[in-house]
Amino acid sequence: MRVSVVHPKELGEPEVSRWRSLQEADPAFDNPFLSPEFTLIVGELRDDVRVAVLTDGPDLVGFFPFERHPMGIGKPVAAGLTDAQGLVHAKDIEIDPHKLVRDCGLAVWEFDHLVVGQPLLPARHERHPSPIIDLREGWDSYVATLKENSGKTYRSTLYKQRKLSRDVGEVRHDFAIKDAGPLRTLLGWKTDQYRRTGRSDRFARPWIVALVERLLATDTESFAGMLDMVYADGRPVAGHFGLRTRTTLAGWFPAYDTAFAKYSPGLIHHLAMAERAASSGIQVIDMGRGEKEYKEKLKNGEYHVAEGRVARAHVGAGVHWMLRVPVRKARSTVLASPMLRTTADRTLKAYGRIRTALSS
Repeated sequence: MRVSVVHPKELGEPEVSRWRSLQEADPAFDNPFLSPEFTLIVGELRDDVRVAVLTDGPDLVGFFPFERHPMGIGKPVAAGLTDAQGLVHAKDIEIDPHKLVRDCGLAVWEFDHLVVGQPLLPARHERHPSPIIDLREGWDSYVATLKENSGKTYRSTLYKQRKLSRDVGEVRHDFAIKDAGPLRTLLGWKTDQYRRTGRSDRFARPWIVALVERLLATDTESFAGMLDMVYADGRPVAGHFGLRTRTTLAGWFPAYDTAFAKYSPGLIHHLAMAERAASSGIQVIDMGRGEKEYKEKLKNGEYHVAEGRVARAHVGAGVHWMLRVPVRKARSTVLASPMLRTTADRTLKAYGRIRTALSS
């Protein structure tokens, strides 16, 4: 097996088509973050993106997208943003992950949302649930499950939607829209949320804004940016921007106008989005790894993703271990404990309030 490392812009149509066919041949790869289009668009904005192209004789058998950083440190494409990572490959191929890392010119490759079952999965790793809304049995079946498992949430969300309509005006849901205006509104809400909760504002980085805009403009049968918004009396209330394949919608950036918080606009939006997604052929909404109350209320299944690293004997791998592994272990400890997680969340929100007050 041979490995050739190229920049995404060097991939031709035969390679992109083969990548897409390998992805669609295995349900494990049915996530837009593993689509060739995602890597190609990120590659337009970042010089550190590479793709390892694996060939066995005359056959293209795999595509491994990654970022190459100083000292041979490798990360997933758009690290910190993606909810599915890994190698898209033909079935039954044998891959030595350490050799692949070496052939890519890397000392280490770290991951936090690796698709479980990958040949890249090292013996030592952590697994985390990634909640989903499973629509494969249809919308009515999902609603029946939701009523059984989260009946109070379902009923209260419908009640609050009716109240929103009475208090403010007609509630409308626009699905799969391409207007940049609503996108800017959504990103503004998201920036406010990051600041309010003490998190780093991703949209303070121009390349991420440009990425989202380019993804919104992309619309093919196998891959597209998906924006949808809920309005009350014509005023935007809540929305979401994500990505889709033919059958999977990846949740990415949901947000809402806090002026309508008492109506639970996020839940109103998610139910509306799920219903429209089901009618458009989406079978799974992957809400992504993370402990969020709304995910627990809405999920009716889950996938698993892995966190860890593949490293070889190299000084860069040693530096990476000192800088990253203790921090990752500490974070995992906090996230695994409800008490520590709640304390950390409160601390971040307090920091966010102080930061907002100082900047006003």
